[in-house]
Amino acid sequence: MDIIEILKEDYKRFPVNQTYNIYDPDVYFQDPLNKFNGVKRYKWMIKFIQTFFLNPKMDLHDLKKDGNVIKTDWTLSWNTPLPWKPRISIPGWSELRLNSDGLIVSHVDYWNCSRLDVVKQHFLSLKS
Repeated sequence: MDIIEILKEDYKRFPVNQTYNIYDPDVYFQDPLNKFNGVKRYKWMIKFIQTFFLNPKMDLHDLKKDGNVIKTDWTLSWNTPLPWKPRISIPGWSELRLNSDGLIVSHVDYWNCSRLDVVKQHFLSLKS
């Protein structure tokens, strides 16, 4: 199975049973909240999502490969474990860079909304 098919399958079952051997051991990861190196830390972050977010889901809208760059468009959603369990949604995209061995050496996520917009979603449902 090639990396594109592996990524499609990982998005379908996110955050469960992700394929970590497609990442370089020292992969660089960045999103609006985090910046770090290492697949071990990446695994920890995914485990955190799996453990503390309710009903996490990653909808993949598009996936394109151009040379050693893969771009994915997605929406991450979950219910936050607050008493009113608001459904939070973050539309965004990722840029994955591959090394000469075909492993992901850089995974940078971008959000199509601000961090403040995400915080606001937690309280908008209280008004309804």
